[in-house]
Amino acid sequence: MSQRSRVARAPRWILASCALSALVSGVLAAQAPAARVDARGLAAIVQSFYDQTTTMEARFEQTQYTKVYDRTERASGRVVFKKPGKMRWDYAAPNGQVFVSDGQRLLVYQPPDEGEQQGQLIERQLSEDQLPLAFSFLTGTGRLDRDFRLRLVDAARQDFAEGHVLELRPRRPTPHYDRVLFFVRLVGEGAQRAGVIQRVLILDSAGNRNRFDFSELRFNRDVPESRFDYRPPANTRRVRP
Repeated sequence: MSQRSRVARAPRWILASCALSALVSGVLAAQAPAARVDARGLAAIVQSFYDQTTTMEARFEQTQYTKVYDRTERASGRVVFKKPGKMRWDYAAPNGQVFVSDGQRLLVYQPPDEGEQQGQLIERQLSEDQLPLAFSFLTGTGRLDRDFRLRLVDAARQDFAEGHVLELRPRRPTPHYDRVLFFVRLVGEGAQRAGVIQRVLILDSAGNRNRFDFSELRFNRDVPESRFDYRPPANTRRVRP
């Protein structure tokens, strides 16, 4: 997902939704130093936790660096994931974009620039965009151990000393990204330990970086299907490949 693309255009434990959100938000506020864990073990903890979720809602802060222009852009908004395959990103003003996947296709709404009368709605296949692929794990259509080669990287060098950084390289190469870094905080103890993803960094072979920081995380809330049935403003120009 690129901002204003016109530029380059319970291990067997079951927690109720409120209890799960309270556990995550309460422990993330003051987390103990990271425990020792290897890449496969961390991936298993993360997978187990997200296997128990049906929805995830959060606030996001995006920082995107485009190497060819040596330019960094920032945006924020709200995101919701719902299994299987659904997600919606609503960007706050002045960006105003909306990205919606209903599990079958991706719709990208771009509001009009200053002086323009019409925004545009772009329809893409999910396989044609970076975000549905990189975030397939959170939408329930991907698995860490099956889809990626896993490696731990130095969390301190990634400015994330309070957690772990898991590097994922796709087993089947894609032109949309080279690798993804999951920044994981461990919540809880023992058999109820959970791995919560607080940041995602997507890197491609051209040196571009797309970073998402998540806060105000909420899990297993009721999200109606209508959230993913997007209707753009009147007079929006539709663009199809």
